[in-house]
Amino acid sequence: MTSNIKIKKINSEISSIVIDEQKTYNSLSFKNLTDLLKTFKKLDADKKIKVIILEGAGKGFSAGHNLKEVRGLKKKEKFQKLFNLCSKLMLQIVEGRKPIIAKVHGAAFAAGCQLVASCDLAYSSKDTLFATPGVNIGLFCSTPMVAVSRKINRKPMMKMLLTGEPIKANYAKEIGLINDCYSKSKLNSEVLKVAKTIASKSNLTIKIGKQAFYKQLEMPLKKAYAYTSKMMTINMMALDAKEGISAFLEKRKPKWKNK
Repeated sequence: MTSNIKIKKINSEISSIVIDEQKTYNSLSFKNLTDLLKTFKKLDADKKIKVIILEGAGKGFSAGHNLKEVRGLKKKEKFQKLFNLCSKLMLQIVEGRKPIIAKVHGAAFAAGCQLVASCDLAYSSKDTLFATPGVNIGLFCSTPMVAVSRKINRKPMMKMLLTGEPIKANYAKEIGLINDCYSKSKLNSEVLKVAKTIASKSNLTIKIGKQAFYKQLEMPLKKAYAYTSKMMTINMMALDAKEGISAFLEKRKPKWKNK
């Protein structure tokens, strides 16, 4: 069976993962979730890749779970398997070593919105809509809210969850769900600009920093400082930290070894 998840190589250091099942608005079916998980793991293990971009083909980003597939699941175990698999994908995005940028257009609804929120950075076209509309079909967006509520404040989150109403890109930017929004013609070049900037850094430093960022968020203040002090010490012992400091003091461009 062919996969709807494609890898598009931008250059030697940046790759894009494209969800391409346009007939279901790039739904997160069992198969697409499984293939996405495999693809993220594959790119995460690729030492040459420094940045991953996630996008959807066709009219929009992703409508979330495939409701026709969901309706066909009769047993409790099947539902649990689907939601566990989805959660596993979101954790892979957060816990993976590479920075992941969501490039969003059209609509990102329910688990599609969760996917955007799980990425480290997110940029969209100005006409993009975001929603957690599960309440409209009697299925509260409980797993999507885990990712989204960690990016935005409680009041706007609860409004999205309780009303199911979509929000526009400029408001999504205002509340912190996305970094920025651009015209359709500018979106790709702006995302690539950010990806290339990140790719120019030491990927060892980025890996250490990404891991530390998410771990310290869940800790009490005192514990967070103790943990990040250890992480900075580990980072400082790396060759790249020594090279970066030397390059800065010597007013030259650093030559990263990623060690």
